Amino acid sequence: MDFSQFNAAEQAHMTKVIERKQMQDFMRLYSGLVERCFNSCCNDFTSKALASKEEQCVLNCADKFLKHSERVGQRFAELNAEAMAPPKP
Repeated sequence: MDFSQFNAAEQAHMTKVIERKQMQDFMRLYSGLVERCFNSCCNDFTSKALASKEEQCVLNCADKFLKHSERVGQRFAELNAEAMAPPKP
């Protein structure tokens, strides 16, 4: 984003707003990951430690979730680039 038309104080404010939004987005992603993987994988509450089956499930779940999120981000970037490209004659 180009904030060159803003003064230094406005630029700093906009940067803080963007950083806060990015942190909120990250926390939403992380919370979704934790909730999804916990609900899918953790079902034996007789011990405070994860069983090996649960641990492997959590690792697979997190890996799949992160790969999915990465692919969605890539696809979004591709669509955004297409939308910003000049029209073809």
